[in-house]
Amino acid sequence: MMNFDATSMYRKLRLVAAAAILSIMSGCAALSDRLICRTLIDPPYETDPAAAQLHQTLTVVDLHADTLLWNRDLLQRASHGHVDLPRLQEGNVAFQVFGVVNGVPFPLSMDNNSDGYDITGSLASWQGWPKETHNSRLQRALFQAEKLADRVKASNGALKMITSQQDMEAVLAARARGEQVIGAMLSLEGVQALEGDSANFEQLFDAGFRMIGLVHLFDNEMAGSVHGQTKHGLTAEGRRLIQRMHARGVVIDLAHASPQTMADVLNMYQGPVIASHGGVRGTCDSVRNLADEHIHAIAATGGIIGIGLYEYATCGKSLEDTVQAMRYVIDLVGVEHVALGSDFDGSAAFINASGLAMLTEAMLKAGFTETEIAAIMGGNALRVFRQTLPEK
Repeated sequence: MMNFDATSMYRKLRLVAAAAILSIMSGCAALSDRLICRTLIDPPYETDPAAAQLHQTLTVVDLHADTLLWNRDLLQRASHGHVDLPRLQEGNVAFQVFGVVNGVPFPLSMDNNSDGYDITGSLASWQGWPKETHNSRLQRALFQAEKLADRVKASNGALKMITSQQDMEAVLAARARGEQVIGAMLSLEGVQALEGDSANFEQLFDAGFRMIGLVHLFDNEMAGSVHGQTKHGLTAEGRRLIQRMHARGVVIDLAHASPQTMADVLNMYQGPVIASHGGVRGTCDSVRNLADEHIHAIAATGGIIGIGLYEYATCGKSLEDTVQAMRYVIDLVGVEHVALGSDFDGSAAFINASGLAMLTEAMLKAGFTETEIAAIMGGNALRVFRQTLPEK
């Protein structure tokens, strides 16, 4: 008669159950990636020869992509999403700023979010990130920085981390020699990752962060979000953070900031600021977008406004809607204050990175000059980086 080992059977069942749960969680993460990072215009992308030729002469800078949030290998072409090394190369991208998402509330609204349940903790767990990232926004930010550093190291020189003007100029010189190197810069999306202490900024600086968005989708201990409940301005700790950023040469990003946060920053900071990815209320009247007074205020600093390639920024579903928003800013404050801020891999986008020549073509068709296109697609961003980043 066979002996029945109940303890052994229980352990086996528990292992099977754990494996099933892990499989389900991994599937949820992959499904979220595919649903959120959809592309409205599927490749292959075709442009007319004149636009394609012009696009290859540009130094393309994209101010925001959330690619590091997802479990994809940045060096390998993915079957979905928007950004990886092969598609950046095909899109002639010279510099890609990688936004680092560290906190997203659930349920999510556009104008009244609390800092309650944070779904990014669950996403970190589902994707098998280290245990310390499950409950720490700071550790999520540091882990994503480590992911990028690892891919830069493994890229055999195809990717270069940008932490200074010297790094940026080295990439520009290499590209002028015909090398297909791409600069990668880290940007924090929301200082809730500092966990209430501006001194934690030093850890992020040491990890390579050179752009910081003060807020994301809810108010935090240092600044208020346009999507938050109180929409307050800078706190005392937030003001200390601005001083630290200025001293270290870190770009200030006002994307998602409340009007009071924007006013407080602009009242105490003298350098150029950016709004990295979004739209303008003049063409798309959403709470997320910049009013004319904010466009004027950012332009007065010498700063730039990155226009997105997604519907919530433009109230449309085509590149022509992005171009319309760019034209609105040009007419209001001048071409030197317009830039590209795709929000790739953060929402459904019109195209993926390999199709950016289509945006160049759309601007040509709208009557933009080649000089204007060169400024918007990268020249203006490079100017701000040269004015702000540390020299070495």
